Amino acid sequence: MEKHTNTITESSVETAIAAPIYHVLLYYIYSPIENVVEYRDIHHQFCLENNLLGRIIIAPEGLNGTVSGTPADTEKYMTWVKSDPRFTKVDFKVEKVSKHAFTKLYVRIKKEIVHSELPVNPLEQTGKHLEPADFKELLKNDPNVVLVDMRSNYEHSVGKFKGAVTFDMENLRELPDHVNEIAHLKDKKIVTYCTGGIKCEKASAYLLSQGFSDVYQLHGGIIKYGLEEGGENFDGKCYVFDNRLTTEVNSINPVVISKCHICGTDSDRMVNCANPDCNEHLPICEKCGHEMEGACSVACKENPRKRPYDGTGYYAKTTVGYKPEIAFRTRKNTKTLHIVEELGLK
Repeated sequence: MEKHTNTITESSVETAIAAPIYHVLLYYIYSPIENVVEYRDIHHQFCLENNLLGRIIIAPEGLNGTVSGTPADTEKYMTWVKSDPRFTKVDFKVEKVSKHAFTKLYVRIKKEIVHSELPVNPLEQTGKHLEPADFKELLKNDPNVVLVDMRSNYEHSVGKFKGAVTFDMENLRELPDHVNEIAHLKDKKIVTYCTGGIKCEKASAYLLSQGFSDVYQLHGGIIKYGLEEGGENFDGKCYVFDNRLTTEVNSINPVVISKCHICGTDSDRMVNCANPDCNEHLPICEKCGHEMEGACSVACKENPRKRPYDGTGYYAKTTVGYKPEIAFRTRKNTKTLHIVEELGLK
């Protein structure tokens, strides 16, 4: 009988070296923070000491972040965040990637952890939370449930749930301008969803304030549903706010719903137009991406400010000379000071 042994080949070692595993964490929590300036400094320092990159927002109403790092560093970060009594209930969504999903680290103070300007407080009222398994079961057993996408138009253009209602809005601040589009559904069972769940906390609260009687929200959003339940019936890809631009969600019955902006063929490959004066986020197939050098039109391709196209369609802000430590030391910029003063913080 032939004896099989597990051997480590030179090629497998090279593959492992070429494709290291990193984790991307997506999270938020509505929990009051009184000492936002002090906590911002402590939080930034911890990220520096543990090699984490990403975007973190600290506001009087809570935390919102997406960070990337090694499994060990991200595990340490999750443990550290949850060790604070204010954030013990934070729900981290963890995705595996081959490299850092960010090139910089930002830890910023803002008025809200998701900019909405909606006159609601999720700690006082919000839609009923549906865990991914319950959400999946509801879709199977209740054909009358109405899914409402609370993301921006460029996000749902590349991926959304089957049959979901979408709005042609640029951001959540525009929701009051579109709520009349679903006014006839006030007596229906409404389930809101977004990327990670944060927008739905305020969006569902706003719908309740507008007379919708039976409002739910997908807890943890599209990302958690994909991780825990396989993403069934989510068509296309999910737009994300890091270097990847999109991520796979549906491993059960995936389909492509978007078409290349240039040639019209099916494509869920999201590209940030190489012309910084345009900067539109659009699906562009790989062939057209190379032919157009990352631009979404001939005019954009000929623009003298067009950025070099590296085949990804993602353009990070210039990082020459960037050091997280310097960003930490110079955090008290005009914008931050203005917010701190406006909120009466120190």
